[in-house]
Amino acid sequence: QMQLEESGGGLVQPGGSLSLSCTVSGVPFNSYSVGWFRQAPGKEREFVAAFNRNNHRTYYGDSVKGRFTISRDNAKNMVFLQMVSLKPEDTGVYYCVAGRPILSTLRLPSGYNYWGQGTQVTVSS
Repeated sequence: QMQLEESGGGLVQPGGSLSLSCTVSGVPFNSYSVGWFRQAPGKEREFVAAFNRNNHRTYYGDSVKGRFTISRDNAKNMVFLQMVSLKPEDTGVYYCVAGRPILSTLRLPSGYNYWGQGTQVTVSS
């Protein structure tokens, strides 16, 4: 059973930066795609970013493209999300995920079997 634990959330001012980390344990995650979703109060979970295990490409949601960067360190079993130029609408709970989605489900919550507990990111002045 895979466990994922996020860290690095917090309060940041608009225009600021924040880095999230996700530590993966339980099973080797080299053969899994990994990613991040977020959920704001009263809204559905939104795709943020993913690293596809099959083609080694990264994918981003339209609202974060150019501002967020996903990376992974297989040796350390960790996933990272670097966020810059943060906006108030980036506020939400950020979840680290892992799974084996096909391309058509890469941006869907149903594409991932394993989820962390989430970490809160608040962008406010």
